[in-house]
Amino acid sequence: MSQFPETANKGLEGVIACTSEISTIHDVTLLYRGYTIEDLASHCSFEEVIYLLWNGSLPNQSQLIELQAALAKNIELPSEMIAILTQIAKTKAHPMSKLRTAVSYFGLLDASAEDISPEGIRSKGTQLTAAIGTLVAALSRLEQNQAVISPQPGRSLAWNFLNMARGKEPTKEEEKLFDTALVLHADHELNASAFTARVVSSTTSDYYSSITAALGSLKGPLHGGANEQVMMMLKEIGSYENVPPFIEDAVQAKKKVMGIGHRVYKNGDPRGKILKTLSLETCKKTGLEEFHRMLVTIEEQMLERKGLMPNVDFYSGLVYSALGIRPRDFTPIFAVSRISGWTAQVLEQYANNRIYRPRAIYTGPAPRQVTPIHQR
Repeated sequence: MSQFPETANKGLEGVIACTSEISTIHDVTLLYRGYTIEDLASHCSFEEVIYLLWNGSLPNQSQLIELQAALAKNIELPSEMIAILTQIAKTKAHPMSKLRTAVSYFGLLDASAEDISPEGIRSKGTQLTAAIGTLVAALSRLEQNQAVISPQPGRSLAWNFLNMARGKEPTKEEEKLFDTALVLHADHELNASAFTARVVSSTTSDYYSSITAALGSLKGPLHGGANEQVMMMLKEIGSYENVPPFIEDAVQAKKKVMGIGHRVYKNGDPRGKILKTLSLETCKKTGLEEFHRMLVTIEEQMLERKGLMPNVDFYSGLVYSALGIRPRDFTPIFAVSRISGWTAQVLEQYANNRIYRPRAIYTGPAPRQVTPIHQR
C-alpha cells in the first residue's frame, strides 16, 4: 500500500540531505572548506579553524587578532552561571547531560536569544564557543569538589582549557597536542549531531535549541561517547598480553570493539592516524606507552580479522588521558571543539533554509475499521 520503495536506507546511509560548503570526506581525507585535515592540523590553530569554518577562508593576522579578542571577551562565565553549575555538578547525571543543561541555561541569560539573523548567530556562536570550555572545566572541577579556576584572557582556548581543568599550566607541547585535537574534531560533514543541529535550525528555532539538541546527539556512545568507551576497554583488557584473547572473543561473539569502524571511511580515519602518531611521545612521557601499544595491536588485528580500521575516537581518549584529563570529560571535550562546526552548520542552514520533513516507509497494518468496543 506504500507509495515508497519497499526498502529504506537504514540510518539514512547514502541519502543526500542537503548541500554544504563547510566540510566533506574526500577520497581518503577530510576537508574543511577545501583544506585537508592534515594540512590544517600541521599549520593552523583551533582559532584559525573556527574563523575558517564560519567565514569560508583562513584569517589574515588582523582578522585572527579580532577573533581572538572577541573570544577572550567572552571566555569568562556570567556570574549567575557559577551558582547554577554548582547545583548541576551535585547531580549524579552523565557529564553530557550536565553540559546540555548548562548550555540551555546559558541561553536563558541571553536577552537576544531569539535573534536568528546571521549577525545574531555569529554573536551567540562567539560567546558560546569561548565559554563552553570554561563550562566543561568548571563542571569537572566542581564534580571533584575543587575550586573553579578562572580563564586567562590572552591565552589560547586550548591553553585555557587544560589550565582550568587540571589546575596546572600546560607546556607548549601539551598545548599544541590539545589544540590539534580541537582542530581534528571541529567539524565532520553531516554527522549525527550536525544533522540534529540543522534539523532544529530548519524549524527556525533559536541557536541555543539547536546546540542543546546537538549535545544530546553527541552524548551517545555511537557518536561522541566512544572515546571514553575505548579507555574503559583498555582497562578491561588490562595488559598487552591479554589483547589477542580479547580480540578472539570479540570476533567470535561478534562484539563491537569501541573506536573501530566508520560508516563512511573505508580506508581509515585520517584524524585517527594523526592522533596515533602525535600521541606516542606523550604516552612515553606519561607512562601510557603500553596502552598505545595495545591500541596499535588491536588496530592491526581488527584490520586482519574484520577488515575494519580505527576512527578518531580510537586514539583521542588516549591523548586526553596522556594530557591528564579524566575520562568523564572526554565527550564534553568533543563539544568544546565541535561547537565551532555546529555554529557553521546552523549559519549555513539558516542561510538557505527549508524545514526537514522526510517520509517513512509504513510497515503497519493495512487500512481497517474500528470495531465497537462491545464486539472486541
